[in-house]
Amino acid sequence: MASAAEQLAASINWNSFSKAEELKKRIWFTLAALVIYRLGCYIPLPGIDTAKFASSFANQSGGILGMFNLLSGGAVQRMAIFALNIMPYISSSIIIQLLTTVIPTLENLKKEGEQGRKVMNQYTRYLTVALATFQAAGIGYGLQRNGMATDPGVFFMISTVLTLVGGTMFIVWLGEQITSRGIGNGSSLIIFAGIAAQLLTAVTTALDTGATTGNYFISFVVVVMMVGVISFIVYMERAQRRLLITYPKRQEGNRVYEGRSSFLPLKLNTSGVIPPIFASSLLLLPTTISGFAGNSTGFLANVLVYMAPGRPLYVLLYTAMIVFFAFFYTAIVFNPVETADNLKKQGGFVPGIRPGERTAQFIDTILTRITVLGALYLALICIIPDFVLNYYSLPRLFGGTSLLIVVSVTMDTVAQVHGHLQAQQYAGLLKRAKLRGRKR
Repeated sequence: MASAAEQLAASINWNSFSKAEELKKRIWFTLAALVIYRLGCYIPLPGIDTAKFASSFANQSGGILGMFNLLSGGAVQRMAIFALNIMPYISSSIIIQLLTTVIPTLENLKKEGEQGRKVMNQYTRYLTVALATFQAAGIGYGLQRNGMATDPGVFFMISTVLTLVGGTMFIVWLGEQITSRGIGNGSSLIIFAGIAAQLLTAVTTALDTGATTGNYFISFVVVVMMVGVISFIVYMERAQRRLLITYPKRQEGNRVYEGRSSFLPLKLNTSGVIPPIFASSLLLLPTTISGFAGNSTGFLANVLVYMAPGRPLYVLLYTAMIVFFAFFYTAIVFNPVETADNLKKQGGFVPGIRPGERTAQFIDTILTRITVLGALYLALICIIPDFVLNYYSLPRLFGGTSLLIVVSVTMDTVAQVHGHLQAQQYAGLLKRAKLRGRKR
């Protein structure tokens, strides 16, 4: 028989929106924040020659700048005040997570709960300012060196650094506001908004091109590939391995609590979209260096030939890097030893497995096996669409990385909305129960 919570979750329907005033306020706040973010992506950096930069970017769009432009919602292409986007903050978060595993002070902060999390968030912001300042200074120097600054000099460098760093920190603040006052996942929604806006334009352009040229097969390929990739991503992102956890009967004072069972869900893709982003960025570095260096000859020219998208060496390295980063990031975000210790403290255990070290080894074995499948899934979802895109000369926006980000964030957002609706129904039940109790 289904529990009361399961029955309540099954009874949730989207008609509840009419009564969910708090949820509607959160949705409107989120939409307003995303509109402000998109407007900032169209405000150009002061003191640059936009026409000359657009011409230079067109030659570099196949390199790492193209990847950053994808994640920034086109802000890099326009050299807008939000050109750095939220990537310095994400990089800082990953660095802090890495340092947590090697620095005991940060590890202790992580175990202190809410207060420790606030301190670590403050460290992340400080590191974000440092990384953004370094990147902004590099951008300013590059713009001056390539003659794209209308009035080069010290004041141009200072204004460029202040504008780009201020834009990044404003986006970080906006993401935190979406998380606390909106529907959650502020950083992910900001990246999603930029990719979704470009993706809609790219789909429309591809369909119009097919209709104009009479080559409807391209339009058919775009539709079929997107539907197939999205369906596969949804299926795999929902996949998880559930470990049965049993809690024995216990007595507290004069009350006896019956034993119960629950599940420890292990996602097939624990690392999310980090491995494809890191792998793409590293592989596109040679192309970017070549573009800034001018005409490449010798060793660098040979590297660029073999590292072109679709070539065997590119596919091999791309797959290897995705697999490596999938295992690496999974090891950072999920600690089997810590999980086993928490289960032991709560009295829970895996049936047939001794609590403590044996449980940690068992969880680590299961996690390693499903991470192999998750890494192969990421490699397939990123490589196969690239072959189709290169063959038909379609934009990178149709690639697996962008679709993976859009689908993952959409699923998380729907889950957040579902949680708000469920909380509202619980609040309604409690309110009615109190009123009935007063009448009695």
